[in-house]
Amino acid sequence: MSVVYWILILNLWILKATSLQAGSRTVLRDIGSNNGGGAGTDPKDYAVELNITNFDEVLKDTPATYAIVEFFAHWCPACRNYKPHYEKVARLFNGPEAVHPGIILMTRVDCALKINTKLCDKFSVGHYPMLFWAPPTKFVSAGWEPNQAKSEIRLIDDGRTAERLLNWINKQIGSSYGLDDEKFENEHLPSNISDPGQIARAIYDVEEATTTAFDIILVHKMIKSETRASLIKYLQLLVAHHPSRRCRKGSAEVLVNFDDLCPPDMWSSDRHEVATNNVKEVLSNFQICGKEVPRGYWMFCRGSKNYTRGFSCGLWVLMHSLSVRIEDGESQFAFTAICDFIHNFFICEECRQHFYEMCSRVTSPFSKARDFALWLWSAHNEVNERLIKEEASLETADPKFPKIIWPPKQLCPSCYHPRGSKDKGSSQIEWDQDEVFKFLISYYGNTLVSLYKEKGFLAEDGTKATLDDLVASTNAVVVPLGAALAIALASCAFGALACYWRSQQKNRKYYHQLHSLKNI
Repeated sequence: MSVVYWILILNLWILKATSLQAGSRTVLRDIGSNNGGGAGTDPKDYAVELNITNFDEVLKDTPATYAIVEFFAHWCPACRNYKPHYEKVARLFNGPEAVHPGIILMTRVDCALKINTKLCDKFSVGHYPMLFWAPPTKFVSAGWEPNQAKSEIRLIDDGRTAERLLNWINKQIGSSYGLDDEKFENEHLPSNISDPGQIARAIYDVEEATTTAFDIILVHKMIKSETRASLIKYLQLLVAHHPSRRCRKGSAEVLVNFDDLCPPDMWSSDRHEVATNNVKEVLSNFQICGKEVPRGYWMFCRGSKNYTRGFSCGLWVLMHSLSVRIEDGESQFAFTAICDFIHNFFICEECRQHFYEMCSRVTSPFSKARDFALWLWSAHNEVNERLIKEEASLETADPKFPKIIWPPKQLCPSCYHPRGSKDKGSSQIEWDQDEVFKFLISYYGNTLVSLYKEKGFLAEDGTKATLDDLVASTNAVVVPLGAALAIALASCAFGALACYWRSQQKNRKYYHQLHSLKNI
């Protein structure tokens, strides 16, 4: 008996030693990173790893003005030695901690991987590492030849160290970036007031805010039996009216699969916590605003401090953009959808309660889209008035972007009646609400999507995506569309979408009941 026992112990010891040896590099890397990183540990990766499957998509969709692509081989000693230099520069431009976001996307392609052979051949990679520079879209479906007469893709010929690479970049764009630049405190932020065209950049922030909100919902396990219907309403609104086509598509994919992934009865009996965890797991596989798109830029909504603006600004822009895209018949639905969403899924308690209180003051249903857009505008100004006082007393305001009553006269002089309007508080200003509504439509509607018109995210005639367009952009079509399209011709786009969505649910006969604000 003792012999058998010792044989089992010996076998277990051999198996453990073998597994440790096979995974020793990972174990050591984890230990090193936990200790803050030391000699021999990998530096943090800021450059975006690309391959042939996502190369075009990432470079097409990035908001960055320029891109650098490094072609390397993981077995190449020179490439390994160069990586820390490249990452020192990449940390300035890439990721949520970027010092200068939205300017340069720095990427890497490993030519030692067989999947990338054709891609590296297209760019005539003859030695490692090789660095190329161009506007991101110029890399899409493109290549490079050494003797090419005219090409917007340029070989970087002086980037052997981090200092030399950054100097090369500074010469190209007339900048003066330094390797020791710290986050934010940016003296060159554009003014939102002086240039109304800046709102066009907010399309990326609206995508960022949509993604962040969805991530928060999943991380905090906020989808429960009592909040499930609120999320469905909000997704319906995004599918029909989100200003970003890829967010409409991603929201549609979540919505079409929602009843299968999160059936109403999954929270029954005593399995509530298990059901909540399962929802997080199944929905985390969906990218609500597209895949492989680097995030963390905050273009229009970037503050001058690292704790200001960002997500809250992006969420407000999203709500305003939704309010100017709906039809009259959708105004009450949009109102309840947004109020429910903030009440159930916005985790700033004071903000959530204030917004809910403003929603609860509304006693009559909205019948016009104009009325809802103006209510949201008025609510935003009420929030700003509260924050202006709080930030002044606590000295927490962003010095470059203090809260103001919106819109200021610089952007919309016609919004103010000329006869002696006071400047203190939205309620004391004599507004011309017809002009305010025109401004909201232009600013959060037409101007907000102007950047995407250039990139082909709208229909060729510049109109919003119709139900046909939405159906074509999602992979969830599993039944004939004739009935849904007929409804689309006879009713508003959102009503048609709702019918289309219900037809995809495999006859579950799930009907959402709109409820009053008292039941939020």
